[in-house]
Parts: sequence; structure tokens; C-alpha cells
Amino acid sequence: MAKKQFKTESKRVLDLMINSIYTHKEIFLREIISNASDAIDKLTYRMLSAGDSPDRSALQITLIPDEAAGTLTVIDNGVGMTREELESNLGTIAHSGSLQFKKDMAAAEHLPESDADIIGQFGVGFYSAFMVSDQVTVISRAYGSQEAWQWQSSGADGYTLTPCQQAETGTRIIMKLKPNADEEDYAQYLHTHTLERLVKKYSDYIHYPIRMEVEHSRPKERPADAGEDYQPEYETVKEWETLNSMVPLWQRPRSEVKDEEYNDFYKEKYGDWEDPLLRIHMSAEGMVEYKAMLFVPARAPYDFHTREYQKGLQLYSSGVLIMDKCADLLPEHFRFIRGVVDSQDFSLNISREMLQHTRQLKIIASNLEKKIKSELLRLQKDEREKYERFWRAFGLQLKVGVVSDFGSHKDLLQDLLLFWSSKEGKLVTLNEYKQRMAADQPYVYYACGEDVDKLSKLPQAERIRDKGYEILYLTEEPDQFVMEALGEIAEGKPFKAVDAPDALPESDEEKAALEQKAQDSKDVLDFVKETLGERVHDVRISNMLKSGAVCMTADGPITLEMEKYFQRMDPEQARSMKAQRVLELNPDSSAFAALRAAVDSDKERAQRYAQLLYAQALLIAGLPLEDPAEYTRLVCSLMQ
Repeated sequence: MAKKQFKTESKRVLDLMINSIYTHKEIFLREIISNASDAIDKLTYRMLSAGDSPDRSALQITLIPDEAAGTLTVIDNGVGMTREELESNLGTIAHSGSLQFKKDMAAAEHLPESDADIIGQFGVGFYSAFMVSDQVTVISRAYGSQEAWQWQSSGADGYTLTPCQQAETGTRIIMKLKPNADEEDYAQYLHTHTLERLVKKYSDYIHYPIRMEVEHSRPKERPADAGEDYQPEYETVKEWETLNSMVPLWQRPRSEVKDEEYNDFYKEKYGDWEDPLLRIHMSAEGMVEYKAMLFVPARAPYDFHTREYQKGLQLYSSGVLIMDKCADLLPEHFRFIRGVVDSQDFSLNISREMLQHTRQLKIIASNLEKKIKSELLRLQKDEREKYERFWRAFGLQLKVGVVSDFGSHKDLLQDLLLFWSSKEGKLVTLNEYKQRMAADQPYVYYACGEDVDKLSKLPQAERIRDKGYEILYLTEEPDQFVMEALGEIAEGKPFKAVDAPDALPESDEEKAALEQKAQDSKDVLDFVKETLGERVHDVRISNMLKSGAVCMTADGPITLEMEKYFQRMDPEQARSMKAQRVLELNPDSSAFAALRAAVDSDKERAQRYAQLLYAQALLIAGLPLEDPAEYTRLVCSLMQ
């Protein structure tokens, strides 16, 4: 029979279809299996419409790799195709028989097209076979027909269509694989272990069994007269196996899934050796229908804080994997979530490899974000120990989420935050802090530092502690920025650092007394500032110290904690991100009295006192000494 030309413009169109649409050649198997699944769906529908009852146990998809012949055959016992359908569906690139069937079925049932569960819509999936094949042969016999037809093509040069014999209804696709090239191993698609892997990866939840004959080695039966020194002999046998699990766990009702099944699914799917801390199994109906099964790991993956880590949920449509990591379904602050989302409502692009940015996607992402938050809050309330374990693993990510995007997520995330409490001696939420606030407490107090033990001894927090006010101890790098982003806890109660000049509101009498002390100590303050030079922005009398002699604070927008953060992140850039350091002295301390006496009688000793107090303030603030050896020499000189 004469070769027919494809009903498209040129060879260039088919080249584009098979070489540009798909990013990975292995996708071809997913496409061919998906088409086979559609064919079985169509057969079931047509038989039911005709009053017949299909034998569902017999419906299946079969893979036959033949290494000797270099062919991979995919067989389905679905609806098959007539001569006209073969010419229309395969002879016209981008004509989709599944899409037309979907429209016809929807019209017959008076339903929206979206309710028809058919995978293929674009008519190009079949041509992905040419990515790995030199020649593709399709043998098909349509349901209700006695004729079978063979369609064959070696690519864009055209195709032939001839009558043939096939005993049963269905379609057989025979792909003659290309010879191996320098960078392409086409022979791998004839290996059963490769086919098993690809079916498991892309088509595990196709709801018909995908069968293949697989070789196994097993011991032969032990002879009856075998002695004690008998060594078992092995034989190779071939057995037909079902490669796919067919029914996804997330499609089953929650009441029918055991804890062990959830845990086993998670550990096998994501290669974790621990059970997840939290699972979320949801089914949504309404504007967008979808099912989701999400997991919170027990600990952060080893690469979680690296650039190589990729967030995202696995995305399925009608049991077929569309994307392995759909990043658009997860906000950055919940990037630790693992799981799957399955929906027929997704708008897919032509290759089914990525998702178009649609309203449905945004709705699902928004719903997932709300659900994740509500489940974390439930865990926080009902299983506090488990929630604190989650916090240790991923709390830093939530804090980063508060400060990212100019604080636009702070209202969503602030109820999930935990901070160490000076009063409770444990991690508390901001709401728990709020409920314990004294009626006269003006601020939500916090202190930043390296660890809780050091912060509990911070001299500038002593007056606040004496008033019975609770202090949040912040020990992680983003904490200062988190406080700045949150602004206030509620009802006009701002966050306030314990070393802020206005941390404790002062009466007019207290302000006047402080000013008088500063005036009386002006000569000492001027001397210390002159001695320290550019190392400090100012030297002043402190209104926060009680028993401590000295502390370091900062003027301006950059705090001491911010300076330390910038220094850790980028030491070179941090040179221009210095805090304006202020040395604060307690005029009622014995150290200040000694300093004053030295200023009046021994200027050299007074200079050493000033340098010593400055070094002590640096140590208290967790800042590095500029010259540890000089500090040691200074201390020793004062012991003489």
C-alpha cells in the first residue's frame, strides 16, 4: 500500500512534537500506558452504554520487552480503533481521540467535560514513542468490529495503513527501539528492571493492572536422597507480575487506612527511616476537587538548608504522575512538607510534564496552606511534646517565613512561633505569653543572645525581671528581624528589646534624677569617650542597670544582634553594617566609683579602667574582643 503523509504542514512539526515537547525520553512509556488506560476506560463506557457487562478482572495492560528483536510492545484490551480512527487519531498530529470521546461522553451524560475521567487530551502523547523508536507499529481491532488494521510509521516521512489479523479487541503498539548512541542508552527500555522502575515512578496508580513477565532465580526442589553436604541449585523461572499498585493510598477513605500503611508509604516514597511527625489526609470538593496526602518529617533532610534542596509536592492527574515536585503548591515557609496532590481539575500543558498557572492551582495551594497551619496548631495544642520536636526541626524555617516578602506572612505564622520564656523556663507561644501579661506591662519584652543561660544573667534585664515581667529569650539568627517584622503582639503591645532606652517607662522624677546623674558624671563620661575614641558612638549613664556595672547598647536602626548576624553571613559586607555602639555605665556601682576616683587622681589607671569596662561590655553582649591578648595584659596590670 502506498505511504500516506501526515495531515500536518511539514516534517518539522513532527520533529518538534517528539524532540521539543518532552524533557525526558523515559516519559514515552508513561504516555503510551496512559493512552492504553484511556482505551480501556472507553471500552468500559461503551459496553455499559450498550447494556453489556465488562469483565473487569480481565482488563489489563501488558508490557513485552524483546531484547533479541529490539522491540518493546504495549498491549491493551481496550476499545481499539477502526481504520478511520487510526487514520484520524494517528494520521493527524495533535488530534486527540480521547478529547473527542470526552466531549461525546460529557454531551451524552449532560455533564461538564471535566467530569469525564480521561487522561489524554492533546493527541501528541503517542508520538513520544518516536523519541526512542525508529519504527512504530500499531495493530488494533475496534470494539464491535471483525476487522483489524495495522498502522506503521518510521517518522515524519509518513505512514502505511493495511488490514491485518488480530483475534481480540484492543491495541498492540510495537516500538522498534533506536540503536544506542554515544549519550543515549535506548536498550535500557528493554530491561525489565528499568520498565518496573518507570511504571512505579509514573504509572503506579493507573487503575488497571500493568503486567509483565519477569525472570526470577529460585532454588530447585531438594532431592529426596540429598545428603548433608547438599548444595542447593537454582533455576531461572519467568512469572507474570503486576507492576503497579493501582489504588493510591490517598484515594481510600481515612477510616480504611491504618497508621502502619501511612508510615510505610511515607518511608518508602521519600526514603526516610523515621515515621513522619504529622500526616494530613484530605479530600476537597466544590470549586476544585482534589485529594491530598501530606507529611511533616520528623527531622530536616540532610540537604534542607542548602540550595540543592527542592521543595514541592508530587502532582497526579487521574493516577498519572504529572510533576515530581510542583513547587507552586507549597509556600516557602512550608517547604518542609512532603506529599502528593491528585486532581482531575488541573489544566495541563501539552506534554503533561508541567502545569499551566491556573486559578485552580492557586485555590489548591491556598487551601493546603490553611490546612497545614490548622493541623500544626492542633498538634501544638494536643501533642505539645511532638510539636516542640517539629519546632526544633523546622522552627527556623517558620521564622524566616515571617521576615520574608516584607513580612507579608507574619499574621499567618505568628501563632505557630515558639520562644523560650524567662518565667516558664520552657518554650511558649506568643498567645500564652499574652495571657500571662501583667495589666501594667507596657511591652512584650525580649532579649537576644547566644544561649538561654547567658540571657538569664543579662545585667540590663535585671530591672525588668524585678518587676515580674516575662522576657522571651531569642537565640537564633533571624530572631531580631522576626521581632521587627511582627511589630506588636496585639492591642498595641509592641515588642521591645530589654536593652532599649525606653524599655521601662520613666516618671518625670526618674528622668530628672537620671539627667542629674549624667550631669554630675559628665567629666567621667567625656574621659571614657575620649579614651575609647571611634570604638564607641557614645558613653552614657544607664537607666536600666541595677547591680551590673556596664553594658553595651546601640543607637540607630542596626542593633548589636543584627551586626553579629551580618558578620556571620558576609564578613566583607558586614564592615559597612556596624551598629552605633553605646557604652552604658551604672553610676551607683563600685566600679564606677573606682573609675571616678582614678579620673581625679590617676589618669593612666583610669584609661585602663575604661578599656576594661569596654571589654567587659563586649563580652556581655557576645561580641568578640578586638585584642584578647591586650585584654589579658590589662587585667594582669590591674592586679599588681
